Amino acid sequence: MANWQKIEQDHPEFAAKVKARFEAGTNKTLATLRRDGSPRISAIELVLTPEGEITFGSMPGARKLQDIHRDPRIAIHSPTVEPPSPAGDAKLTGLAVPFQAPEKDAVADAGYFRVEVKEMSLMYVGEPADHLVIESWDEVHGYRRRTRK
Repeated sequence: MANWQKIEQDHPEFAAKVKARFEAGTNKTLATLRRDGSPRISAIELVLTPEGEITFGSMPGARKLQDIHRDPRIAIHSPTVEPPSPAGDAKLTGLAVPFQAPEKDAVADAGYFRVEVKEMSLMYVGEPADHLVIESWDEVHGYRRRTRK
């Protein structure tokens, strides 16, 4: 798995487009797994740190926090911008790894996580607008760009 900095160093143009999508709005959508294995989605705020990490937090007692402690596999979707943005949608999957927040920022019993990225993708309508462009990175294939009509 990789952190944001590794993907940014290896594929800067792709990483810049993904970053722009995630920074297009405050609220991202986090998918976690419930106890029975069914999905749960929740709103989160995400931070791309200067140190090259993707981080987020969860308030104490939140269901998503319980989900992550039980099973750290997550997916995160970029904000949806209306009207549909020509820049498309970005998604990532990976593991939520707990970390200790700086004491000045810490809330008792809250959860603080960095994301170990397993897969990242960006999908948008190509030019001319007769096809879909899928750019992706994963730990097996690295960066790829595909189109679909």
